[in-house]
Amino acid sequence: GHATLASAHALWELQLAARSEPLRFHTRSGVLTARHTPAGIVLDFPAEPATTVPWVMPLLEALGIPVPVAFARNRFDYLVEVADAAQVRDLQPDMVRLAEVPTRGVVVTARADSGDHDFISRWFGPRVGVDEDPVTGSAHCCLGRWWAERLGRTEMRGVQASPRGGTVGVRVLGDRVELTGSAVTVLPGELTA
Repeated sequence: GHATLASAHALWELQLAARSEPLRFHTRSGVLTARHTPAGIVLDFPAEPATTVPWVMPLLEALGIPVPVAFARNRFDYLVEVADAAQVRDLQPDMVRLAEVPTRGVVVTARADSGDHDFISRWFGPRVGVDEDPVTGSAHCCLGRWWAERLGRTEMRGVQASPRGGTVGVRVLGDRVELTGSAVTVLPGELTA
C-alpha cells in the first residue's frame, strides 16, 4: 500500500505520467492500479477476507485482550475484533510475546466511536520486524470485507490509530477492494551515479 501510493504520487507529481490515466503496477499480488481522483489516490487491490477461527491464547495474552468480540484469520494475518474503539487506541502489546506467534501480523479493530469514521484499527507485525505499522493497505483489504458484512454497506472510512496513523477510504467491490488515501511530497531529492 505505502509503496504503491507513494509511487503513483511521485509519478504524477514529477509529470512522468498523466493524472488522467490510471497507473498499473505489476506485483506479486497481480496488477494493481492507481487512479488520481478529487478524493485522493484510489488503489485497486484484491480483497483479503478473514474467516473465523479458534482463539490463539498466546496472541490474545500478548495483546492484553481477555475476550475478543471475534477472532479470525486470512492468508496473511490474524484479525481480532474488540468491543470498542478506546480498547484499540489503548493497546500496549507485549511485542516480544507477540513476535512468537506464527503469523505475519495482527490487526485489531472495533467500530469507530466518532461520526467521521466507521471503524478503527491498529496493525502489529513484530515477527516480521514491524512493531506497529502506521497505515496498512493489506489490513484494509481485509477490514473492508469484515466491516462491510457487519455494517451492511460497501463504502466506509477507516482510521488506523497508530501514533502516525491515517484515514483510509474503503470501497468493497466483490473480490476487489478500493482504498483511497493521500500522499504529500516531504523531501524531494536527486540520485546520482
